[in-house]
Amino acid sequence: VDLGVHLVDADNAARWVVEPGRPALARIAEHFGPSVLQADGTLNRSALRELIFKDPQQRVWLESLLHPLIREEIRQYLARAESAYAILVSPLLLETSQHQMVQRVLVIDVPESVQIERTVLRDKTNEEQVRAILKAQASREERLSRADDVIVNDRDPAWLKSEVERLHHFYLTLRGGQ
Repeated sequence: VDLGVHLVDADNAARWVVEPGRPALARIAEHFGPSVLQADGTLNRSALRELIFKDPQQRVWLESLLHPLIREEIRQYLARAESAYAILVSPLLLETSQHQMVQRVLVIDVPESVQIERTVLRDKTNEEQVRAILKAQASREERLSRADDVIVNDRDPAWLKSEVERLHHFYLTLRGGQ
């Protein structure tokens, strides 16, 4: 549904800060070694993911490097938004304090089994890695308890579209729109 709302995707910001030629990628390669780079110089995400989920201290090191850079990219994207409101799409909204950049928290919720299945397909990874990633994130219960709005994405696309449109109109009223 295109409602003319500016979307800012934290995952896009996270990809941008580790593009070839960016300082963060050089620091990551220096810290973890050449196994985290593909032959073309891009980040080998699966190799890095494997390293950081085996050693919590390495994950902390990586997060301390990347999270401030990602936050700044997000801030810049949000500052350029020209729609009545913007939506920050972030799997780590609560864990990285990105929630301080927003006025409301909307959770698109699915049962964990569906979340795992979709992530395995999208990221071409295995269930064990997805479970390790989810374990490092806020629990489903915590996300739901901190949400201002929730859409449960377990129905047909027509219902989902109507829920998105309903919330869109509500958000416009919060911004003084129609």
